[in-house]
Amino acid sequence: MLFGIKIKTYLDDNGIRYTHVSEKTGIPMDILSLLLTGKRKVEATEYFAICNALNVPLTKFADDGVSA
Repeated sequence: MLFGIKIKTYLDDNGIRYTHVSEKTGIPMDILSLLLTGKRKVEATEYFAICNALNVPLTKFADDGVSA
């Protein structure tokens, strides 16, 4: 599963607004929207910023299922 789709699922499951993530990370909503729908790959800097904004470890959305 793509990182963006995993992040979207996490946001939806936890009631976190996309606008909140956009504001905390500085990622514009139009770009964030593409990331969350899997229409654009998440760049490393964006991934780090999102994990930091959500206060989750970098392994949270890893493809191997590790969520420390």
